[in-house]
Amino acid sequence: MTALLIIIAAIVLLVIGYVFYGSWLAKQWGIDPSKKTPAFTKEDGVDYCAAKPVVLMGHHFSSIAGAGPINGPIQAAVFGWVPVFLWCVIGGIFFGGLQDFGSLFASIRNDGKSVGEIIQASMGNKAKKLFIIFALLVLILVIASFVNVVAGTFFTKADAAVKFGIVANPTSNQTTAIISLLFIILAIVYGILTNKCGIKIVPATIIGIVGIILSIWFGLNYGFAMTRTSWIVFIGIYIAVASLIPVWIMLQPRDYLSSFLLYAMMIVAIVGIILCTGNKDVVFAIPAFNGKMSSTLFPTLFITVACGACSGFHSLISTGTSSKQLDNEKNAKAIGYGSMLIESALGIISLIAVGMVWDKWTNKGFGSPSAAFGAGIATMFGKEGTGIYSTINALLTLAVSVFALTSLDTGTRLSRFMFSELFLKDDENTWKDAKGVRKLLAHPLFGTTLMVVVGCILGGLSLSQIWGLFGAANQLLAGIALMAVAAWLGEVGKNNKMFYIPMVFMLAATLTFLVKTVIAKCGAVAKGAPWGDWFQLIFALAMVVLAVILVIEGIQTFAKQSKSKK
Repeated sequence: MTALLIIIAAIVLLVIGYVFYGSWLAKQWGIDPSKKTPAFTKEDGVDYCAAKPVVLMGHHFSSIAGAGPINGPIQAAVFGWVPVFLWCVIGGIFFGGLQDFGSLFASIRNDGKSVGEIIQASMGNKAKKLFIIFALLVLILVIASFVNVVAGTFFTKADAAVKFGIVANPTSNQTTAIISLLFIILAIVYGILTNKCGIKIVPATIIGIVGIILSIWFGLNYGFAMTRTSWIVFIGIYIAVASLIPVWIMLQPRDYLSSFLLYAMMIVAIVGIILCTGNKDVVFAIPAFNGKMSSTLFPTLFITVACGACSGFHSLISTGTSSKQLDNEKNAKAIGYGSMLIESALGIISLIAVGMVWDKWTNKGFGSPSAAFGAGIATMFGKEGTGIYSTINALLTLAVSVFALTSLDTGTRLSRFMFSELFLKDDENTWKDAKGVRKLLAHPLFGTTLMVVVGCILGGLSLSQIWGLFGAANQLLAGIALMAVAAWLGEVGKNNKMFYIPMVFMLAATLTFLVKTVIAKCGAVAKGAPWGDWFQLIFALAMVVLAVILVIEGIQTFAKQSKSKK
């Protein structure tokens, strides 16, 4: 009964937040359905390309979700279910939803430009450059982390005997690999059908869903195997190409079709929660609070949950890809604010899932949070070893892998935008306008290749240190993004007071965490630590320095705005 009450309470509160607080934000900022969006005013058929609201919702939701709202809440469950529940709900409504919606709105009012460009409008060119450098460091961690996740999902030691090829009686990893490959082909077909053949979205969606079902059926019978290194190379080539081609070919259709897996996954989980209510063999076993962990609740909880409540990566997606595809401002609330609240609901579902296999999780019975998530939901339908358990567990593992790959190719496209912005002058719109060496540095191929190569090398090394930095860097980016949007709203004379508490809280939590990391790594390095600790130390120091400089710039901006009002 506890699990059922938790999910009901979460859905009710999130819906109330969307209806009342989301609508209030839209009114405060002046959402105007009559204004043309950048998707039309700057249409280029590559990045600026209007999408149907349901398609863009699929892209945005799939991109911001990834594996974040699954891994974070499950890892944070050691604090007890109440702190995680409260942070997912309160954080989603007043922190994450505010950031995502505000970033999307600010971008569409600035020709679809990124957070860096928005910062320039209110805080100056120096702040813009510093933010872009900061964001690129975060995106390197994003690429490295998700390359590691996807390659690990596609390959296990059992695949080592098969260097390359299709195999019968596949392992779960080989099944996931081939279905993911078929998804790429299916997305291209869907994009051609809807954009070049004139097929309407409803019949095309039906074709797409049938294609998903056939892909899953094929994958359950046949798999695909390569070495881990081969998968890393393939993933690197795929994300590089996907970030350079027009969004209608791959990004829009792939993310739209992927979203059906995510919706289905959430529906299956809710049905499972209802079915297992009252079943004494399936018990939600997470304690409400864990007193032993209370001393580290701040800041660790707010770093660990990440995407389930608030994530800086979302602001990059809102201003990097989604703002360039939004067809009407009236849809900004559903896509920017609504997607975040759905992700918070997914975070709560992840919390419930691990609660169903709590003893096994705490005894390190699973290799990853994603594995615990799949097993937890599958347990609601049948005992381990049964057919229904195995099928649901395999499909959920597939869904997590698909979303990790979705976030990966979106993150690579974002890095391409921001790398070019770093080397362009104010009067230069594209790399073609730049001169000398800046023309090379701003070229899409240069930035994409550099980011992919560095990200894949780090991801290929399987550095566990990447994960520790990713959460803190991601949440620090959220604090800076909140500050950037607040500064821009103040510059254009709109209400920005709702940003102050979330901004200060996120900056305080993440800077505290990073400073503690620096102190700990200094001690480790002094004792002769391996180079992985050096990597963490240098990266954390760079993050702290950049963030402090940006915060000082922000304080000065807010002070000037306050003085001008007086």
